[in-house]
Amino acid sequence: MRIIRNLWLRFHNLPLRRKLILSILGVIGAGGIISLFIGTRLEHRTIITLAETKVRHDLASAWTVYTQRLSSIRDVIRLSAAREFIQEFFVRPPDEEMAGKLESIRREFQLDILTLTDASGRVVFRSRQPLVRGDDQSAEPVIARALRKQAVAGTQIVPRAELLKEGGDLAERAIFQFVPTPMAARRAEDHEERGMMLMAAAPVTNVRSGRVLGVLYGGLLINRNYGIVDQVKDIIYKGEKYKDKDIGTATIFQDNLRIATNVLDDQGQRAVGTLVSREVDQAVLKEGRTFVGRAFVVSHWYITGYAPIKDIQGRIVGMLYVGMLEKPYIDLRNRVMVTFTIMAGLATVLLLALLSFIATNITRPLRVLVEATSKVAKGDLDHRVDIETGDELGQLAGAFNRMTEDLFQANENLTQWGQMLEKRVEERTQELKETEESLVRSEKLASLGKMAAGVAHEINNPLTSILINTHLMLEHCPPEHENAEALTLIAEEASRCAQIVKGLLEFARQRPALSVPTDINHIADRTVQLLEKQALLRNIRIVKNLDWSLPEIRLDANKIQQVFYNLVINACEAMPGGGKLTLTSRLSADGAGVEIIFTDTGVGIPKENMPKLFDPFFTTKSAGTGLGLAVSYGIIRQRGGTIEVKSEVGNGSTFSIKLPLEEAVNE
Repeated sequence: MRIIRNLWLRFHNLPLRRKLILSILGVIGAGGIISLFIGTRLEHRTIITLAETKVRHDLASAWTVYTQRLSSIRDVIRLSAAREFIQEFFVRPPDEEMAGKLESIRREFQLDILTLTDASGRVVFRSRQPLVRGDDQSAEPVIARALRKQAVAGTQIVPRAELLKEGGDLAERAIFQFVPTPMAARRAEDHEERGMMLMAAAPVTNVRSGRVLGVLYGGLLINRNYGIVDQVKDIIYKGEKYKDKDIGTATIFQDNLRIATNVLDDQGQRAVGTLVSREVDQAVLKEGRTFVGRAFVVSHWYITGYAPIKDIQGRIVGMLYVGMLEKPYIDLRNRVMVTFTIMAGLATVLLLALLSFIATNITRPLRVLVEATSKVAKGDLDHRVDIETGDELGQLAGAFNRMTEDLFQANENLTQWGQMLEKRVEERTQELKETEESLVRSEKLASLGKMAAGVAHEINNPLTSILINTHLMLEHCPPEHENAEALTLIAEEASRCAQIVKGLLEFARQRPALSVPTDINHIADRTVQLLEKQALLRNIRIVKNLDWSLPEIRLDANKIQQVFYNLVINACEAMPGGGKLTLTSRLSADGAGVEIIFTDTGVGIPKENMPKLFDPFFTTKSAGTGLGLAVSYGIIRQRGGTIEVKSEVGNGSTFSIKLPLEEAVNE
């Protein structure tokens, strides 16, 4: 998806002329590809359909040759059975003359066997092996029908034992060792020794009485007999070749075994002993249907036709095949498609040139407008475009020229007013800034002066009394006394208050604070210890998330503790019903300072009070003086730090103090 998006963005950013050409070309190209694909499929289907139609006709012709040969054998047997010398075999023992006549008939009509039985079906004479006789052939379907006065012919599978009776050479011709080929069907055995024979039989009858004297039967063993298949090939394909390969072939199968074929193997020999493909085996031999289509034959693809061969009892015993090489048709299809593709390519080139010319003329006014817009954007409001067409682009050019005229006039007016207003604003802003700075500075100094004077007058005397009396009590109180710790704490805190008063006076006079390396976490922890009991009395839980790995920084510990003290007290007072105060210390995000964050769950601060939080004497408490946050702000700013507030009414407040690691005092 990202690649598609990037391609779309790149296309989107192209010049209009290129987008126009590419868009039209894309539509034409997509249509061409679809047409090419569909055309290829249709052409392939058309060519293959024509080839399959021809194969069907060829298969019918081959079947005609096959049946004609079978009929001719039947006619020879029927006519021979009616000859007078045949009847003499049943009157007297056969002599050499009679045997010679029978053998001459076999040879004349190129039969492999010609045999005579008596009325019970027992062999009385074999033309090839006269001495082998007396065996019962009445069970053979062809002979059984002839005994019932029918002249019949059919294809029969003959066992090896019967072939041996007629001659050892016939038995040897029938033996095939299977030759493996790609995509061939599988058989449990590895060889075949039975034979397939075109067999015919006719009754020999008494001329006067019509009684059946016996049966004359003969046959042609197809195994390794190439007469029929070569005749089919010559009649149908007439020796036509393609790249030195025969285009057409014919085969007779015994079951799925090639026993007579003119299909050649890789060595140029007849591929007898090979098996048919699995697809054809399933369709013809197992399902009993004619197969016409593309099939793999030995080592090449052919457009083929296969028809089942059945014996006289209707059982499928083999197949008759014709086929044509697929390669000529595929090459023809490819030549046509290459020609079509070249023509389409030439048309595309011409179309691209035409599109480029048209797109250039269409987009030229737009380029002029774009260039003019760029110049106007750079401030050249005197620029005009010269497009005189009457279409939408011409109207746009006219509107553009009017717009630039209006812009030029408006810009002149605005420039004059802007210069005058800018001068007045600058003067007034400077006056206001100077006045505001003066007022703020005076106000803060006055407030801090009053605060310092008031603190010194009101607190110093009682604070001194507290310190003196506390120290006197400590002198008379042993260290192990239960009040000794409390008195010590009072003395320390009173001293700290004195330091705070002194610090206020120093802050008002802008005196530098005491700066020593200090652990900020120690100050925060000590502040919590001082106020933890007070917080518990208010039902407030204080949570400390202090990062004790923070480095020490130079600061005045007493002043920073005063800031923390004020923030904790304010947070507790903001949670009258109890709550949680979280105290966090951490390194700042930029690594240049430390942050101390006070987060409470109190009532929050209204938005209107936020700008006045750090003003001296601003307070919302009835008993407050409004100095705590002002003093705290001054202490933090004096150290070079910042203090920020975020608050939401009803959800509490967060005070964030940031102190730089390196001391940088603000004047």
